[in-house]
Amino acid sequence: MSYKILIADDEPEIRSLLRLYLENEHYEVIEAEDGQQALNLLHRHKPDLCILDIMMPKMDGFHVLQEIRKESNVPVMILSAKNADSEKILGLNLGADDYLAKPFNPLEAVARVNSNIRRFYSLGTGAGEGAKAVLSVRDLTLDPESCTLRKGEETIELTSVEYKIMELFMEHPGKVFTKQQIYEQGWGEEYVVADNNIMVCISKLRAKLHEEPAAYIRTIRGLGYRLEK
Repeated sequence: MSYKILIADDEPEIRSLLRLYLENEHYEVIEAEDGQQALNLLHRHKPDLCILDIMMPKMDGFHVLQEIRKESNVPVMILSAKNADSEKILGLNLGADDYLAKPFNPLEAVARVNSNIRRFYSLGTGAGEGAKAVLSVRDLTLDPESCTLRKGEETIELTSVEYKIMELFMEHPGKVFTKQQIYEQGWGEEYVVADNNIMVCISKLRAKLHEEPAAYIRTIRGLGYRLEK
């Protein structure tokens, strides 16, 4: 299967560079030069992953991301010259799955695309393992076949990273997981110093589950996090 990647960046050189490397990996690439065009192409072509620059004409990448998250959980990578932690945290808070700062190594960009595609589209496939059982903890139900989380009758929209973390928690309710375990499960990569990523993701999950932060996911000081039974 050939996955379709949307690259939205107002710099033609950046789009051409990414296209070259992604097409070498057999991805199909579509390009947008501004935020509004990106949304139009998203609706028309239904890409499997989006790479969004932050600073674009007509609509910046953060606003495009907000619009995407109103209707889709497609993996989104933020690409920006802004390397401040505040910009990264804002992107993650808005629902981005990954963040790549300019200037970037195109091989790293492709590796991150591969990782996000693999992580998102392998969810719930159960290839060669048989169907996974539905997970239930309190009033939460996670269905690995449809990759959905429900709280009672309400469906809770999750990014791919959030889904993988909830799957880890719900498979082992009451168990404390370290930041390393959570990072390697959610991001599918070897753990690095990425406390901000984990804290932002846990904070978002808590907000989606309940107005009281510790109602479902509790911080165990000095150890990590656990899902309350």
